[in-house]
Amino acid sequence: MNIAEDLPKLGTAARLAANRLRDAGAYQRSEAIRAMAGEIRRARDQILAANAQDMAAATQLLDRLMLDEERVEAMAAAVEQIANLPDPVGAVIDRWTRPNGLDISRVRTPIGVIGMIYESRPNVTADAAAIALRSGNAIILRCGSEALNSCFAIYSAIQRALRYSGLTVPPVLFVPTTDRAAVGMMLDGLGGTIDLIIPRGGKALVERVSREARVPVLGHLEGVCHTYVHASADPQMAIDIVRNAKLRRISVCGATETLLIDAAVAPGLLPQIAGALDGCELRGDEFARSIVPMKEATEADWSTEYLAPILAVKVLGNLEQAVDHIGRYGTGHTEAIVAADTAAAEKFLAEVDSAIVIWNASTQFADGGEFGFGAEIGIATGKLHARGPVGPEQLTSFKYQLRGSGQVRP
Repeated sequence: MNIAEDLPKLGTAARLAANRLRDAGAYQRSEAIRAMAGEIRRARDQILAANAQDMAAATQLLDRLMLDEERVEAMAAAVEQIANLPDPVGAVIDRWTRPNGLDISRVRTPIGVIGMIYESRPNVTADAAAIALRSGNAIILRCGSEALNSCFAIYSAIQRALRYSGLTVPPVLFVPTTDRAAVGMMLDGLGGTIDLIIPRGGKALVERVSREARVPVLGHLEGVCHTYVHASADPQMAIDIVRNAKLRRISVCGATETLLIDAAVAPGLLPQIAGALDGCELRGDEFARSIVPMKEATEADWSTEYLAPILAVKVLGNLEQAVDHIGRYGTGHTEAIVAADTAAAEKFLAEVDSAIVIWNASTQFADGGEFGFGAEIGIATGKLHARGPVGPEQLTSFKYQLRGSGQVRP
């Protein structure tokens, strides 16, 4: 594409699509999303062939990039689940009547045009398109060069579905270039046509977006997630949760990167946890290394998102020290406590200031699908507008509707 000429046209088209979507009812959007799932299934072979091209050229984060039949089906199933979610557009959040008779409602409304900039994960193409459509938004997708073939194959299936569904102005658009100048133009807002930018990718991408964006940004920087094993934890539960939280999928942002464990149980329990983490490199503080042989943790380890089979380990004296450690080194993503002591767990849930705080379950539940959202565009770690998994409801704003009977203000 000619970026200077064609990208602003995408912005204009997206704004027109967003305006037209306001007239499309929930049923029509639901049917369009279901059609997307069907076309993704029908295009499975083309999607896998495109992904094979990307995988042949890739050198890192292969697990994030790789698609197989099971993952394509999971992608389609997630889209179907989004189609079945309650439609947030027009939902009345609150309603009241003033003494003068004015009827005031706060009502959910689409944000408008979303700019989605993402890397590595082809499934984001389908997830983002479906969530945007469910919430009445148009979306401009710009994937990373490493996943371009895969993402374009998925996008092509989505476009076919949208044509069949009768949405005459397609609300899902795609930037078919790897030129980074396209990112810069999107961050500038494409002449005021983009209302919100959502980045999903590595630290360098998110830092650039946060630094250069001239429109609002919804995203997260890193997932330095913690699992804290309290002194009251059931030993087998702690072993199972830590193993799953770290090793189920090491490349997801909800993977645990630091294990915190109470000194009262560390001598007996830490060797069992270490034994369950087969193939995982441990890096510990002095106390942890005195219990289990492992590499020495540096200061940098406490704030590193490894996305690899590496786990930092720290032995602490009590819950307060765990909360303090998370407050200092965490990124506001996901933290978990394993504990039988209800009071300790509730204190952890109340005092840890992260988007997702978990009691007696794996941090890998930090996922929109597991929350019942079907999928998510990302995990927001900021404190304004939305936190945690970003699903359809989180991609709405609200407006006030006032209904009167001739009132004038004195």
